[in-house]
Amino acid sequence: MIRRPAMLFLLIITVASITCGAQASRSIVFLPQPLSSLDIINTTLHQGQNARCSFTVSIRTSCSSPAQTRDQISLAFGDAYGNQVYAPRLDDPASRAFERCSRDTYTVYGPCTYQICYVYLYRSGYDGWIPYDVTIYGYNSKAVTFTYNVGIPRDTWYGHNYCRSHTVKSAGNLAWNLLSIGSTMLYTVASLFRG
Repeated sequence: MIRRPAMLFLLIITVASITCGAQASRSIVFLPQPLSSLDIINTTLHQGQNARCSFTVSIRTSCSSPAQTRDQISLAFGDAYGNQVYAPRLDDPASRAFERCSRDTYTVYGPCTYQICYVYLYRSGYDGWIPYDVTIYGYNSKAVTFTYNVGIPRDTWYGHNYCRSHTVKSAGNLAWNLLSIGSTMLYTVASLFRG
């Protein structure tokens, strides 16, 4: 039979390990992934013609990136409902865009979206430009930041897609962790009163 101090110790260790495990899972930074193909819905025009909403896109270049780049950079982002904004050729070597440790901000026009949940960058060129992160501000969407800080493969759409079941999975993990903690605590408290 286990004594009360030992049961209390087990309870503390169990709760601490579950709590640390839950916090560790929240601190994971997902790396961007290549996308084999991206169906571009070409509804975006930089001057706002035939577009309904404007978005502010802020792109920070990594301090690990080359000092300057001649790479051609395009961007596509959207929501879980198929609304996509496409911005071809954001780069402009004459404006010194995408220099090391810099931030470049663009206004992009496209169809209105719900919460932005994916972003992909496309790099064409040989300089090896490295983005640090991309932040998108939209009318119907909270500001969202996608972290890169890794080199983007040439001639490949590369980015993040959190649209599919990411929220559901996180909520499910939280519910499971709470259920585990609750049942462990009930079992331990019941054991304390029995003995």
